[in-house]
Amino acid sequence: MSHKRIHPIDLMSQNTADLCILDVRTAAEVQAESLPNCIHIPLHDLTPERLQAELSKRGKPTASVYLLCQAGRRAEMAADQLKDKVSPELYIIEGGMNAVKQSQISIQQTHKQVMSLERQIRIAAGFLVFTGVVLGTWVNPVFYGLSGFVGAGLMFAGITDTCLMGMLIARMPWNK
Repeated sequence: MSHKRIHPIDLMSQNTADLCILDVRTAAEVQAESLPNCIHIPLHDLTPERLQAELSKRGKPTASVYLLCQAGRRAEMAADQLKDKVSPELYIIEGGMNAVKQSQISIQQTHKQVMSLERQIRIAAGFLVFTGVVLGTWVNPVFYGLSGFVGAGLMFAGITDTCLMGMLIARMPWNK
């Protein structure tokens, strides 16, 4: 689906005091690095009602909302989720936080190392495939099905650009 987009440099050239940026990354990702004064609602917790409440609380109920994630995909999903359900105009920040950092825009950083959601997914998928192969070899060939299931899930994620494992891992306590 096509949404309005804005490059981080173009966004930051506007009056930053009036900007309303919604960061849809996990809490752990936001704690590690973020743009100042963003509204943070993780994608898995995002609802039109919650966004409207946050905007009203900040005194910006009709301000344009700029959606930010790590690379752009979660912002796209948030825009799809909110389209025609909220009154503010929605913009996706092209390239997400990766593009913000490449554009040399000042961000708030902590020295806490946080593992990205994508990296967590790769580790979990690799672990499950490896476990399926080991158990299939030494316990029972039925366990090869676990590796096949994970492979099918990865294909589904690649085709649909929707990762069910990612949605599950985003809800884990260490990502809160």
